[in-house]
Amino acid sequence: MKASTILNISLLQAAANLHLAKAANAEESPILLLSEDPTFHFEILGGLGQAIGGGSDIAPLLAAAKDIKVGDFETFAEVLFKLANETKAQALDPILAYDPINVRNTWFSVANYFRRADAFTKGNWDNPIIKEYWDEQLAAFNKGQAALPIPGDRLQIPSDNFTVEAIWYSAEKDKKKRPTLIVGNGYDAAQEDMYHIMVVHARALGWNVLTYEGPGQPTVRRSQDLGFIPDWERVVTPAIDYVLKEKADEVDTERLALYGNSMGGYLAARAAAFEPRLKAVLLNGGVYSVHDSYKAQLPAELLELYEAGKSEEFDQATLSLLDPNSTASTNIRWGIEHGLWAFKTKSPYDFFKKTEQYTLEGITDRIKMPVWVADCEFEGFFKGEPQRVVDALGDKATFHFFDGEAGYHTQSGAFQEMTRVIFGWLHQTLG
Repeated sequence: MKASTILNISLLQAAANLHLAKAANAEESPILLLSEDPTFHFEILGGLGQAIGGGSDIAPLLAAAKDIKVGDFETFAEVLFKLANETKAQALDPILAYDPINVRNTWFSVANYFRRADAFTKGNWDNPIIKEYWDEQLAAFNKGQAALPIPGDRLQIPSDNFTVEAIWYSAEKDKKKRPTLIVGNGYDAAQEDMYHIMVVHARALGWNVLTYEGPGQPTVRRSQDLGFIPDWERVVTPAIDYVLKEKADEVDTERLALYGNSMGGYLAARAAAFEPRLKAVLLNGGVYSVHDSYKAQLPAELLELYEAGKSEEFDQATLSLLDPNSTASTNIRWGIEHGLWAFKTKSPYDFFKKTEQYTLEGITDRIKMPVWVADCEFEGFFKGEPQRVVDALGDKATFHFFDGEAGYHTQSGAFQEMTRVIFGWLHQTLG
């Protein structure tokens, strides 16, 4: 491939990030920017937003943001790793740790900072920090969780040829049957993130929650060496089986709902098509076709190579975007690196081919329960997809649009507004 073509691809890839850059422009952004890099801004904002659920302090993350170099993955990891270890030292201070409850949220913050440090580490699969950071975050989260009034229970739920990693959170100790929400993430975030984003608020409203991870998601990708699978009912159905059998005395089966976050908007919808036991589904946001979303971000030159089946040339051109001297945006570089890791392939062409299976085409008529579908003003990953889901579902769908300061992908940094809307809809729909 000519050098000029690769250069044009890099420039067009940067242009493909304009929808994110709009939200990270100092004049057009609805909020104060945490980084001049739109992807770093979004990642820091997500971690900061967990403060309302006890998962972060505010000033330390803002201080860390000052030290992160724009577009520098290594600096991002180093700065957040340093913050995580400084916070861990505080949690271990014997004067402060006289009671586990006194340092509970400190441990939760430690876990959050290690997760943030891990965000841009997938460029080299052999890098030991991919495991080290995750082991640290799991250990810290478990310490925080153990000090809760009602600790969560870590579970390994068997499926056909893998194990679903899950955590069960009872709303109360009285074993009364209560509404129950099953919560799953998508492309990159962890179930531990969802404790601070969703579980804290759900429990306060009397909901039990089961969070889970399947193949391709953070813990299962590491512990079982498995990439994503499209038939997500293989993950959710065993989780529902567990809830209805092992927690039968705590679950109101008429108020059993499934929530999918980010790419989880596809995963949850796919599972719901094969799970009539669910009474409601929430997609934040809706994703009709993962493949179409990712393909839409390809510049014309790369798209032409892909659709012509020129796998070697496509791989060469795409991997050139990961070069340190590439002009490709941080978001594009991260998306490729993480996608290769999460789908467990070294070939960008193979990665994109795998995503062709991730579509709701032909199965939306099997989704019988009410579905809440969210879209956002600054949606940067699945632009246009929520409306496609709404159109396919027809009167089964309730559409909600988040704008302004709540308009980032999955309402990052505006989780109070997000949960108000979600649980308002659940109350209206299920009672």
